[in-house]
Amino acid sequence: MFARGPIWGGVHQLSADVDLHAHDFLEIAVIGVGRGRHVTSRGEHELRRGEVVILRPGAWHGFRGCADLTVANCCLSAQALRTELAALYDFRMLRRMLWTEPMASGAHGVAVVTVDQIAAEEAIAEIGQFARDLATAQARPGRVLGRLVTVLGILADGRDPEPATVKSVMQPAVAATVARLEANPAEQWRLDDLARAVNLDPAYLGRLFVQHIGLTPMGFLARVRAERAATLLAQSTLPTAQVGAAVGWDDPTYFARRFRTLVGLTPSEYRRRSRAVATQHS
Repeated sequence: MFARGPIWGGVHQLSADVDLHAHDFLEIAVIGVGRGRHVTSRGEHELRRGEVVILRPGAWHGFRGCADLTVANCCLSAQALRTELAALYDFRMLRRMLWTEPMASGAHGVAVVTVDQIAAEEAIAEIGQFARDLATAQARPGRVLGRLVTVLGILADGRDPEPATVKSVMQPAVAATVARLEANPAEQWRLDDLARAVNLDPAYLGRLFVQHIGLTPMGFLARVRAERAATLLAQSTLPTAQVGAAVGWDDPTYFARRFRTLVGLTPSEYRRRSRAVATQHS
């Protein structure tokens, strides 16, 4: 369970380093004024005002050299992404921002996009209101959801137009296959079986997936498995070998190799960093 609830947000002024940490939720970090460097599996990056960092569940990061750096965060639990917030996937601009780009091959679950500075400031102000709504004693789920959608809309409108190659409507066979893989990632899926289920040639299904998702079906399945494994590593005491088996990677050596390729950390290191964050928040 996401310790702060299915949705959480806040605006922070950073003037100290934030240690490298892993988490099992999706984070959207909007960068405002100030200076600092962002650290991920791909190295260090000097942050600029108007940048938006999106981290899928299973990703890890940290901040260094911060001087009055404004960072506004929206965090969405992995469970909420699969249930209450699953409908966001149907919106082309949000699918690109929250799913396609950070789940791309080699991204390790991290994407950095840029919006104009006006959009960034509007999003930061809205996240501030979002945090105040969450802090009230009386639950206001409708208002919180409305704030979240507003933040996502501001960020989507404030970035560069989508390339012409991005498909506006999810092809039904792709949507059905995504749902099948999400529902049971531990199944030993084969491309032939997935294609047969939607009455398509395997090669054609693969091409459709790349067009709509940016990954092959097996690449998408691997990313889903890595994210589910990250959740189990963060939230359970299962041995790492059992975590791998639970998501469909029965061979512990293969699980460790695939997880490190997709996340940038070994399963044991990921668990250690996740627990460090949980201890800080307890």
